[in-house]
Amino acid sequence: MDDKGAKRRSTARPDASQAPAGAGDVEVRRSRRRSRTVSAYRDGDRTIVAIPARFTRAQEREWVERMLARLSAKEKRRRPSDAELMERATALSTRYLDGRATPSSVRWVSNMDRRWGSCSVQDRTIRISDRVRGLPGWVLDYVLLHELAHLLHAGHGPQFWALLESYPRTERARGFLEGVAFSDENAPPEEGGAHDGDDEPHGVADASA
Repeated sequence: MDDKGAKRRSTARPDASQAPAGAGDVEVRRSRRRSRTVSAYRDGDRTIVAIPARFTRAQEREWVERMLARLSAKEKRRRPSDAELMERATALSTRYLDGRATPSSVRWVSNMDRRWGSCSVQDRTIRISDRVRGLPGWVLDYVLLHELAHLLHAGHGPQFWALLESYPRTERARGFLEGVAFSDENAPPEEGGAHDGDDEPHGVADASA
């Protein structure tokens, strides 16, 4: 959605020595209705940075660089590496399962289209679908806990669900994932949704000037 009251748009590529990797093209949108707030979000291969119309060129450069760095850092937190995924799973097991679920490995996989995650009880490995990458952190935590619980109970009986009762967002996360699955199944060809951040539009960073 375009920023109402936009006065001028410019597209520029940030200084390679200062911009985060993968910043790509940046479109700056000036708005008369913005007085102090600055926001940035991804739109495909572009990054949109909305700033107040009153900003000078120097302020524009400063805030574009600042918002690109903030957006990149936020995305990195939402897309942990395999090692960070393992650390996250271990912390969740300690907090919600008394440390009883101890996976041998936890990693992302790209060949899982129908499931959010899988667990092999035999070798204690957990695989998380790339489809979860970028979803809100509390949803990722639920998916990890779901697979961790399978290390203790293979099926989905009462004992299994009892293990997840201590996680306060279990029902909310299940509803969220059902919504994503429904959206994916009913999306037109070459379209799709992505989520990043707790109840925020995908890849959004905000700040006050």
